[in-house]
Amino acid sequence: MVFSSLMFMCIFLPIVLIAYNLSKNLTYKNTVLIIASLFFYAWGEPIWVVLLIFSAFVDYINGRIIDKYYARTGATIALVSSLVINLGLLAMFKYSGFFIENINTFLHTSIPNPNFKLPIGISFYTFQTLSYTIDMYRGKTRVQKSFLGFLAYVSMFPQLVAGPIVRYSTVASELNSRRVTADDFAYGVKRFTAGMCKKVMLANSSGAVASMVLDSTRLTVASSWLGIIMYTFQIYFDFSGYSDMAIGLGRMLGFHFGENFEYPYISRSITEFWRRWHISLSTFFRDYVYIPLGGNRYHAIRNIFIVWLLTGLWHGASWNFIFWGLFYGVLLFIEKTLFKKKLQKIPAPFCYIYTMFFVILGWALFYFTDLNALWTFIKSAFGVGTALYDLTAVSTFCTNAWLIAVCVIASTPIPTIIHKNFCKKSKVFAAISEPVLVIVGLGVCFVLLVGQTYNPFLYFRF
Repeated sequence: MVFSSLMFMCIFLPIVLIAYNLSKNLTYKNTVLIIASLFFYAWGEPIWVVLLIFSAFVDYINGRIIDKYYARTGATIALVSSLVINLGLLAMFKYSGFFIENINTFLHTSIPNPNFKLPIGISFYTFQTLSYTIDMYRGKTRVQKSFLGFLAYVSMFPQLVAGPIVRYSTVASELNSRRVTADDFAYGVKRFTAGMCKKVMLANSSGAVASMVLDSTRLTVASSWLGIIMYTFQIYFDFSGYSDMAIGLGRMLGFHFGENFEYPYISRSITEFWRRWHISLSTFFRDYVYIPLGGNRYHAIRNIFIVWLLTGLWHGASWNFIFWGLFYGVLLFIEKTLFKKKLQKIPAPFCYIYTMFFVILGWALFYFTDLNALWTFIKSAFGVGTALYDLTAVSTFCTNAWLIAVCVIASTPIPTIIHKNFCKKSKVFAAISEPVLVIVGLGVCFVLLVGQTYNPFLYFRF
């Protein structure tokens, strides 16, 4: 089940919210949340619910052991157990086929490929449960003594299948005590609606154009850049739209998740871009990989490349994702060693152009899983053996110029700034505009969903 579906909007969510608010008893609320979340997950992956519960049980037990034997050998054994089991399951289901395929290719062997079906969201909930045991071992969070409470954290449907990566410490207190105020619920509805509009109106529309152009057998320079720019919009509004919906749903249920995207396309450097893009993932690798390896103090360059190799692999078991990760590793290496603070002295427009050029080029590595298709695109984008433009590219651009303009504006803080300024000037406008925008936004999304073909979130494959 996906958020941007009529089943979720019209049936699942209303029933869950009604059932959830029938009682203020926390055990009741957690039970409703778990049942709803497991049903939500089982809708698309019924068999893998067992794996989800197993992962939660393993780290619940390991957490109890770490608490009991804190700072002793038993705690270390429990942490190692958590790392081995969780990363082992992730490696088996997500990476075993990739590694066996490459071993067979390079060593000319014939090892059978298991071809496991990837459980939806395994990368996200694996990282979440690991954050619990690692923080327990470091003494940064308290043990969760209730398995029901811990399972509610792991299985929480707003962020279960596509993030953001919510660390246990972020919601620990709310798992044990929470309440939903009218303001919280209203904010949650607004945030959910904003995310739905991003997904249904902008991501799906941009994605349709991107696929039509990039999957063409004849690319020109103009069509190559038009297609990848549309994919640049699709991936942002898809990912940030899901995060907005997750944050909004969490607020409706009494949980406060952190921000995951902060207008990354207005960044003035690649370093800043990764402070704004998928923040929960960036900070996870920073806190649990980069800093433990030595951070900026010891072997900083090595640490950068290790982190970005892992970041690429996390996104997918394919060479294009590895190249994508190393691509950013090289850019960040250059910024840290050559540019340092020089970018701050360059006029802002040039910094934006520099950043977006490489971000857009990076999304080509992300889009094309076939390396031959990727190489064909790169040659076309830079005019090697192809025409500058064709009538199809011009026609597609003219037809979608309005969409491009809306996407450009919506990927900046401009709409929020305008709305806030109007609200400051008129209390009546503030009181009326938000409910109207929510009703109109959800109404338009409902109409579009009736006519659109199934279009799941891109992050579901991770």
